[in-house]
Amino acid sequence: MTKLYGLIGFPLGHSRSADYFNARFHSSGLEDHHYRLFPISDVGQIHRLLDEYPDLSGFNVTIPYKEQIIPLLSGIDETAKEIGSVNVVLINRAKKGVKLTGFNTDAGGFEYSLKGSAHHPKALVLGTGGAAKAVAWVLHKAGTEVIFVSRNSAGDSRITYKMLWDNPGLVGEHTLIVNASPAGMFPDSGTYPDIPYERVGTNHLLYDLVYNPGLTLFLKRGAEMGAKVITGEEMFLRQAELSYSLFTR
Repeated sequence: MTKLYGLIGFPLGHSRSADYFNARFHSSGLEDHHYRLFPISDVGQIHRLLDEYPDLSGFNVTIPYKEQIIPLLSGIDETAKEIGSVNVVLINRAKKGVKLTGFNTDAGGFEYSLKGSAHHPKALVLGTGGAAKAVAWVLHKAGTEVIFVSRNSAGDSRITYKMLWDNPGLVGEHTLIVNASPAGMFPDSGTYPDIPYERVGTNHLLYDLVYNPGLTLFLKRGAEMGAKVITGEEMFLRQAELSYSLFTR
């Protein structure tokens, strides 16, 4: 029986998910399993996909739908519920109708990729979307104090980039800086988050969730200041492997 899986989001030109999963299915002998990209401009279009592809059995979710997909689900895993973000959905087609269940493998991927890294008491998370929520959930579990940085809104545990420039000492105090925004992602790989890099030093760890390109300008600028850096490659591979386990369980 043919089983189709995929990725929903918009845009998807940066994604390597189809290559990864199709190779993974092939290496496991699952020749009837296939994976493709579904660039949809509105999350509500998922209903059309479910009708158009009756063999669609599950899908990954990326920018900008990790939070928007939640109201469309029939159920949600406890971890995903706590985080408030979903990046994997399993489809159950029963006589009573189609049921969608959401999970989060971003958190597991991020947590795994930090193994062996020194503990940082304070972190800046650049971005406030679904991936940022998963990162913050993991860091809070580890006892790290998190401040989100967004373009245009401030509040509890959240500041703007302008506020960061007005108080550049925050960069020095927060020795873990995670880019959970799409800044620097292909095809806009000439961009990077606008932070005071001159306050980054040898005690810092800069982590970019962007995995295409492998070494972003954000990481290059951090490395130039002596910081340790982690690319998004390991998190991408780990969360994909966790997704694969859900797809084939």
